[in-house]
Amino acid sequence: MIYTEKVMDHFNNPRNVGVIEDADGVGEVGNPTCGDIMKITIKVDDDDTLTDLKFQTLGCGAAIATSSMITELAKGMKIQDAVRISKQEVADELDGLPAPKMHCSVLATDGLKVAIDDYLKKHGREPLAGEIKSADPNFDPHAEED
Repeated sequence: MIYTEKVMDHFNNPRNVGVIEDADGVGEVGNPTCGDIMKITIKVDDDDTLTDLKFQTLGCGAAIATSSMITELAKGMKIQDAVRISKQEVADELDGLPAPKMHCSVLATDGLKVAIDDYLKKHGREPLAGEIKSADPNFDPHAEED
Protein backbone atom coordinates (compact mmCIF):
# COMPACT_ATOMS: atom_id res chain seq x y z
CA MET A 1 0.00 0.00 0.00
CA ILE A 2 1.46 3.28 -1.10
CA TYR A 3 0.59 6.56 0.59
CA THR A 4 1.03 10.00 -0.95
CA GLU A 5 3.62 12.43 0.40
CA LYS A 6 0.80 14.49 1.94
CA VAL A 7 -0.61 11.48 3.79
CA MET A 8 2.85 10.68 5.11
CA ASP A 9 3.39 14.33 6.11
CA HIS A 10 0.10 14.44 8.08
CA PHE A 11 0.90 11.04 9.63
CA ASN A 12 4.42 12.05 10.67
CA ASN A 13 3.51 15.64 11.60
CA PRO A 14 -0.18 15.60 12.52
CA ARG A 15 -1.78 19.01 12.96
CA ASN A 16 -4.15 19.92 15.79
CA VAL A 17 -3.52 16.87 17.98
CA GLY A 18 -5.02 16.91 21.45
CA VAL A 19 -8.22 17.76 23.25
CA ILE A 20 -9.86 21.14 23.81
CA GLU A 21 -10.63 20.97 27.53
CA ASP A 22 -13.54 23.45 27.41
CA ALA A 23 -14.81 22.24 24.03
CA ASP A 24 -18.14 23.44 22.71
CA GLY A 25 -18.69 20.09 20.96
CA VAL A 26 -17.25 16.60 21.14
CA GLY A 27 -17.49 13.89 18.50
CA GLU A 28 -16.39 10.33 19.12
CA VAL A 29 -16.71 7.70 16.42
CA GLY A 30 -15.25 4.31 15.78
CA ASN A 31 -15.49 1.32 13.60
CA PRO A 32 -15.46 -2.13 15.16
CA THR A 33 -14.48 -3.71 11.85
CA CYS A 34 -11.17 -1.89 11.49
CA GLY A 35 -10.72 -0.87 15.14
CA ASP A 36 -10.07 2.83 14.46
CA ILE A 37 -11.39 5.30 17.05
CA MET A 38 -11.49 9.10 16.62
CA LYS A 39 -12.36 11.93 18.97
CA ILE A 40 -12.73 15.48 17.66
CA THR A 41 -13.29 18.49 19.93
CA ILE A 42 -14.35 21.88 18.61
CA LYS A 43 -14.65 25.53 19.64
CA VAL A 44 -17.33 27.61 17.95
CA ASP A 45 -17.73 31.38 18.15
CA ASP A 46 -21.00 33.34 18.34
CA ASP A 47 -21.06 33.52 14.53
CA ASP A 48 -21.07 29.68 14.18
CA THR A 49 -17.46 29.67 12.95
CA LEU A 50 -15.17 26.83 13.95
CA THR A 51 -12.32 28.64 15.67
CA ASP A 52 -10.39 25.61 16.92
CA LEU A 53 -10.42 21.86 16.43
CA LYS A 54 -8.33 19.11 18.02
CA PHE A 55 -8.31 15.37 17.52
CA GLN A 56 -7.17 12.15 19.09
CA THR A 57 -7.07 9.03 16.97
CA LEU A 58 -6.30 5.44 17.76
CA GLY A 59 -5.78 3.97 14.36
CA CYS A 60 -3.62 3.52 11.33
CA GLY A 61 -1.57 6.13 9.46
CA ALA A 62 -4.48 6.97 7.16
CA ALA A 63 -6.78 7.49 10.15
CA ILE A 64 -4.29 9.92 11.68
CA ALA A 65 -3.76 11.73 8.37
CA THR A 66 -7.50 12.11 7.67
CA SER A 67 -8.12 13.36 11.22
CA SER A 68 -5.33 15.90 10.84
CA MET A 69 -6.61 17.03 7.44
CA ILE A 70 -10.26 17.44 8.51
CA THR A 71 -9.19 19.75 11.35
CA GLU A 72 -7.25 21.89 8.87
CA LEU A 73 -10.08 21.96 6.34
CA ALA A 74 -12.77 22.87 8.87
CA LYS A 75 -10.92 25.52 10.88
CA GLY A 76 -12.40 28.92 10.05
CA MET A 77 -15.48 27.45 8.35
CA LYS A 78 -19.07 28.02 9.38
CA ILE A 79 -20.52 24.88 10.96
CA GLN A 80 -23.17 24.76 8.22
CA ASP A 81 -20.38 24.40 5.64
CA ALA A 82 -18.13 22.13 7.69
CA VAL A 83 -20.80 19.40 8.03
CA ARG A 84 -20.81 19.17 4.23
CA ILE A 85 -17.11 18.26 3.94
CA SER A 86 -17.13 14.91 2.18
CA LYS A 87 -14.85 11.93 2.56
CA GLN A 88 -13.76 12.51 -1.04
CA GLU A 89 -12.74 16.11 -0.25
CA VAL A 90 -10.61 14.87 2.64
CA ALA A 91 -9.00 12.22 0.42
CA ASP A 92 -8.47 14.73 -2.40
CA GLU A 93 -6.76 17.21 -0.03
CA LEU A 94 -4.38 14.39 0.89
CA ASP A 95 -3.71 13.77 -2.84
CA GLY A 96 -5.60 10.50 -2.53
CA LEU A 97 -5.93 7.50 -0.27
CA PRO A 98 -5.55 3.84 -1.18
CA ALA A 99 -9.01 2.28 -1.70
CA PRO A 100 -8.76 0.04 1.41
CA LYS A 101 -8.21 3.22 3.51
CA MET A 102 -11.06 5.39 2.20
CA HIS A 103 -13.17 4.40 5.21
CA CYS A 104 -10.75 6.41 7.38
CA SER A 105 -12.00 9.58 5.68
CA VAL A 106 -15.58 8.53 6.56
CA LEU A 107 -14.60 8.34 10.23
CA ALA A 108 -12.96 11.77 10.07
CA THR A 109 -15.99 13.44 8.50
CA ASP A 110 -18.33 11.57 10.86
CA GLY A 111 -16.29 12.65 13.89
CA LEU A 112 -16.60 16.29 12.86
CA LYS A 113 -20.34 15.92 12.18
CA VAL A 114 -20.95 14.36 15.60
CA ALA A 115 -18.97 17.17 17.28
CA ILE A 116 -20.99 19.84 15.44
CA ASP A 117 -24.29 18.16 16.30
CA ASP A 118 -23.16 17.89 19.93
CA TYR A 119 -22.53 21.65 19.93
CA LEU A 120 -25.94 22.37 18.37
CA LYS A 121 -27.80 20.09 20.82
CA LYS A 122 -26.06 21.76 23.78
CA HIS A 123 -27.42 25.07 22.50
CA GLY A 124 -30.98 23.80 21.96
CA ARG A 125 -30.65 23.76 18.19
CA GLU A 126 -31.48 21.10 15.64
CA PRO A 127 -28.63 18.86 14.43
CA LEU A 128 -27.32 19.49 10.91
CA ALA A 129 -25.16 16.51 10.16
CA GLY A 130 -27.68 13.97 8.92
CA GLU A 131 -26.53 10.42 8.47
CA ILE A 132 -23.54 9.27 10.49
CA LYS A 133 -22.38 6.33 8.40
CA SER A 134 -20.02 4.83 10.94
CA ALA A 135 -22.81 4.77 13.59
CA ASP A 136 -24.78 2.26 11.52
CA PRO A 137 -24.05 -1.23 12.92
CA ASN A 138 -24.27 -2.53 9.34
CA PHE A 139 -21.75 0.03 8.04
CA ASP A 140 -19.24 -1.76 5.87
CA PRO A 141 -16.07 0.34 5.82
CA HIS A 142 -14.93 -1.42 2.68
CA ALA A 143 -18.22 -1.31 0.74
CA GLU A 144 -17.18 1.43 -1.66
CA GLU A 145 -13.77 0.07 -2.48
CA ASP A 146 -12.82 -0.95 -5.96
